[in-house]
Amino acid sequence: MKFSNRARSISPFIAMEFGKRAAALEAQGHRVIKLNIGEPDFGAPAPVVRAMQEVLTSTPMTYTSALGLYDLRQAIARYYETTYGLDIDPSRVVVTAGASAALLLVTAALVNPGDRVLVSDPSYPCNRQFLSSFGAEVKLVPTSAETRFQLDADLVRKHWTSDVRGLMIATPSNPTGTSVPIGELSEICAHARAHDAWRIVDEIYLGLTFPTRTGAPAQSALSVDPDAIVINSFSKYFGMTGWRLGWCIVPSEMTPVMERLAQNYYICPSTPAQHAALAAFRPETIAICESRRRELETRRSLVLDGLERIGLPVPVAPDGAFYVYFSVEGTGMSAMEFCKRALEETHIALTPGNDFGEQGATQYVRLSFAASIPELAEGLARLERFLAPTTA
Repeated sequence: MKFSNRARSISPFIAMEFGKRAAALEAQGHRVIKLNIGEPDFGAPAPVVRAMQEVLTSTPMTYTSALGLYDLRQAIARYYETTYGLDIDPSRVVVTAGASAALLLVTAALVNPGDRVLVSDPSYPCNRQFLSSFGAEVKLVPTSAETRFQLDADLVRKHWTSDVRGLMIATPSNPTGTSVPIGELSEICAHARAHDAWRIVDEIYLGLTFPTRTGAPAQSALSVDPDAIVINSFSKYFGMTGWRLGWCIVPSEMTPVMERLAQNYYICPSTPAQHAALAAFRPETIAICESRRRELETRRSLVLDGLERIGLPVPVAPDGAFYVYFSVEGTGMSAMEFCKRALEETHIALTPGNDFGEQGATQYVRLSFAASIPELAEGLARLERFLAPTTA
């Protein structure tokens, strides 16, 4: 069978490959500490679970609009008003089958073959795979600790060419957990807008932004660029990973385009998940999610302190999400060797930087602190034992 060039060009998602090996070790009876996958251990909040139970016995499971339940679109718009102070017309909200489906629709709507798109390096690999699948020429822009492993306005201007049609930014970011300062984001978006280029901002970790030293709250990109396209999800802040439900907010003229694409690509998002997700915006659910965010702050501190003790530097402390990007340069091992040996010898699963780009790929490793505190403490202890001969 001959497969498409598109299918052959997609690289394996290394985090998932390490997950498969971890599962094999577990099947052999080993206890594996899994810090390789960005999946909160909390699960969906209880009010959402109860709502799903009620929905399954009381609601017809028919198709919804391809854009999603209007009540859910309204609820998302109200969430942006109460949380970020933004007045969003519900007609601009598109509910999708996970944030991945939002990226699928958005890239299908915007990208033509040969379009150049700027993306930071490192960055989440699946985002750029969507772009490439529709023929975009993805320009990976090398970043560094000095720019918080994010694009900044100077980098965007330096790498801008006449054939750039758009840019994609994730803030907070996977794999680094770092955010683009809102003033910097405003300048980046203004530059792209002045060159008639679209802006996709992946905000799936926005709800998991940690307070700054000044106590300034997180802000959506829409606060500085109302015509940006933002992607979000129920998976991270709301802990609903397997429910496969997300959303995007698009300019009003883009909504009918998104509707046609969704109708043809997947008909509509999951009907029961949409009905249950209405409970995600209840005050008691938000209180649960905020408590979990504070718990993740505690886990972040535990991990940062542990890595410092072990001697694995974190060049930029994360200010959001649940990832730490640490350097293994001082161990004498590449990121891939470090992760393979850590898994095989001490049964701790991590993700090498090779998953996330080219810049520093062999030097950095991503650790997810979405696991419980006991699991994190055990994982750090195993890492310390693993490195004892190296660092002695």
